[in-house]
This record gives sequence, C-alpha cells and structure tokens, in this order.
Amino acid sequence: MRDSRTDRVPVIQNGPVIRVRGLRKSYGDVEVLKGVDLDVEAGEVVCIIGPSGSGKSTMLRCLNHLEVPTGGTVEVLGQRMDGVPKHVMRIRRDIGMVFQQFNLFPHMTALENVMEGQLSGLGRSKAVAKEKALAALAEVGLSSHVDARPQSLSGGQQQRVAIARSLAMNPKVMLFDEPTSALDPELRAEVLDTMRTLAAEDRTMVIVTHEMGFAKLVADRVVFIDGGVIVEQGDPELVLSTPSSERLDRFLNLVLWGEDQPRTT
Repeated sequence: MRDSRTDRVPVIQNGPVIRVRGLRKSYGDVEVLKGVDLDVEAGEVVCIIGPSGSGKSTMLRCLNHLEVPTGGTVEVLGQRMDGVPKHVMRIRRDIGMVFQQFNLFPHMTALENVMEGQLSGLGRSKAVAKEKALAALAEVGLSSHVDARPQSLSGGQQQRVAIARSLAMNPKVMLFDEPTSALDPELRAEVLDTMRTLAAEDRTMVIVTHEMGFAKLVADRVVFIDGGVIVEQGDPELVLSTPSSERLDRFLNLVLWGEDQPRTT
C-alpha cells in the first residue's frame, strides 16, 4: 500500500544506494571527518569500526543529515542530500535509524511506539500502522510484549522495539549507531541475534559497531575509520584477521586482547 502523504524515492538499480564523496565535518576548528569517500551497494551490510573519536558515528549521522556536512556530497537512493528541508525529509522516509539510546515514548506501549512514526511521519491510517507494527514486533520476537510500556521491558527488549519501529517504516536503508553499546553482555546478545536475522534478509545496512565478532559474521565489508579518514576496508575475514595497516592491527589488539601494540609476525 502506497503511503498517503508522499511517494517513496525509488531504489536505483544501477549504482550504489549510498554514495559519499569528499565528506568533511568540522566543529569549530576541529575537523572530525577529513574527506571520506564511501559507496554502499543494494543489499550490502557494511560495518564501520574504529576507536572513540574517530568520526565513525559522525559519518553515519551525516548520511541522513542529522549532522550537516561541512563539505562533500552524500547521495542516498540517487538523491542528493542538498540541505533543503523538504528534500531531506523526503529522503529520510526511506532511511531507518537505530540509535545507542532507545528513545521510546515512556507513556506509550511497544505497539504504540512502533505505530507513532508511521502515523506522524508517513500519514498511514491507524489500521495500516497497527498491522505493520504488529508484523515488525513479531519479526524482532516481541509479539508477546505489544502492550508493554518501556519501563517494564529490559534494555535489550527496548532496543528491539526501536528496531521494530524502524522496520515498520519499510526503509530501503537501515543505519545503526552502536545499538548494543548501552547493554550488558546478555542483553547485547539478543539484539545482535535480531540484527543477524535482518542482515540475512538482503537488507542494505550500515552499522557502526565495536562488536568485532558480529562484524566478522554478518558484514559483507568492514570499514576501519581513524582520525576522520578511512584507513582500511574490505572483506571482514581478511581485514579483521590479517590487517594490512599497523593502525588497524593496534586497534584490534586493544579491542580483542587489551594490548596496545602491533602483533609480531
């Protein structure tokens, strides 16, 4: 069923779903992104890794103009993010975003939280929004919690509601900004399991994560960012097992083994 408020941006068949060229972002005199180029193909799962302050989350937020780039271009589904509010809002309707924090309305049930964006953002009827919300909650394993309010749910369940909220919008691109960073290990596992299921469904996903095992398992490509530039990228098995740059080698040692030094070969 077509959304009543606006037509969706069509997915282009020839060319990347996301095209980033010369992306720069500064905060005052501090340049966080220093000319990033990146393409993401339809159905590709790309995991962005890197140390804190490397610019990975800033880059992700630039993809849907939650952060406005200082320079360079971002195109999503063949449409350029040109800063014109109505253009940006139109493109955002095809982009799902899942944040570190769940950002659920505390006075609403899980079902109502998943319906809300459809009603206010897409202009769907309540009947259609409810149908899609129920299907999305079922997809993330929360059919038995549709009437629960956020305070009665675990952190992992709340994050899965947030994922369902994004899914219900039928996005053509999904962006995840360290969605498990606020969770303890047990709850982290249930969210990662949900994301693994989504990744297996041929969805286009860009995921900022510190979970190296997850990235190795689900990603088609891993991109390592440090100092506002892409240092290395490629097949996760190759990049994470035998990094070609000393900087990535040091980072992986610190993340995996707590040793801030390159491995000897």
